[in-house]
Amino acid sequence: MRSASLSERVNEILGWYGSDNPGTLTNLARLFGAGRLAGTGRLVILPVDQGFEHGPGRSFAMNPSAYDPRYHFRMSLETGCSAFAAPLGFIEAGAREFAGRVPLILKVNSHDVLNDEKDPTQAIDASVDDALRLGCAGVGYTIYPGSARRFEMYEALRDVAREAKARGLVVVVWSYPRGSGLSKEGETALDVTAYAAHIAAELGAHIIKVKLPSERLEQPEARTVYEAAKVSTATLADRVRHVVQAAFGGRRIVIFSGGVMNADDDALVDEARAIRDGGGFGSIIGRNSFQRSEPAAKKLLARIMEVFV
Repeated sequence: MRSASLSERVNEILGWYGSDNPGTLTNLARLFGAGRLAGTGRLVILPVDQGFEHGPGRSFAMNPSAYDPRYHFRMSLETGCSAFAAPLGFIEAGAREFAGRVPLILKVNSHDVLNDEKDPTQAIDASVDDALRLGCAGVGYTIYPGSARRFEMYEALRDVAREAKARGLVVVVWSYPRGSGLSKEGETALDVTAYAAHIAAELGAHIIKVKLPSERLEQPEARTVYEAAKVSTATLADRVRHVVQAAFGGRRIVIFSGGVMNADDDALVDEARAIRDGGGFGSIIGRNSFQRSEPAAKKLLARIMEVFV
C-alpha cells in the first residue's frame, strides 16, 4: 500500500508489512495520521489499562477525574495523542461520544493483582468482534516472557492476531518479561527486553510495546555474546537502538513505556529524547500522565510530543 497523501516515512513503514491486507494497512495509517505527530512516523499513545491491572484506587485516587473513562478520551483528543488504548469497559464507556475523533486500541486481555503470582498469566476478556463493533483501529494483547505460563499466552495471541489481521485490524503486543524465570532486575535487562521485542515480532505484532531497558545483562550466555560482539550499552539511546534492532532490524514498530513511576517531567522528556535518538518509534505513557493533574498532564504530553515532531 502506497499513498501520495502519506509522508514518505509513513509509506516506508507501511511497506514493511507486505503480508497484510489493505484494511490493516489503512488502520496502521490511521494511527500514523492522527494527532500531533501525524506524518512523522512516530506515535504517542495513552494507555489506560491500569485500573484492571493495579486497582482503581492505586491508579486514579491521586487524580479523581481519571476514574471517568471519558476523561481519558478527552485527554487523548485534546493533547493530540496518536491513539487511546484501554480494556473493553473503558472503551465502551466513551466510544459513542468520541466516535471517530481519536483512534482506539482495544486491550483484549487483562491481569489483576488480587493474588501474588510468581508466574502470572492474562485472561482474554474481549474479542476482535468487540474491537470492530466499537470502531477500533487495533487490538492490544499482553504476553509475559519469563512466566512458566508464557506458552499459553503465545498460543492465545496466535489466534487473536490471526483473526484481527484477517479482519483488517492492527495488532499491538505489550511484551513484558516477568515470572519465576527472571529476577526482578532482569525484567528490564537489555538482553531480556530485546528478546521480548523479538518474540513479539515473531508472533506477528505490528506494534511492540516494551519497557525501557537497563544496562543489566540477565542471561550469562547472552552476556558472553554481547561482550564479544561489543554491543553498545552505555547510554539509554544505545540500548533503545539495540532493542529496535532486535525487532527485525528495525522493520517493526517498537514503542517504549513511559518510564519510572512518579518521575519528574524533565526525566521523562530526557527518556523521550533517548527513544528518539535510539531510533524508537515513540512512547506509550499512561500513569505518568493521567496520575498528574490535567494541566500538568497536558504540559508533559506536549513536551514529549515536541521531542518526537
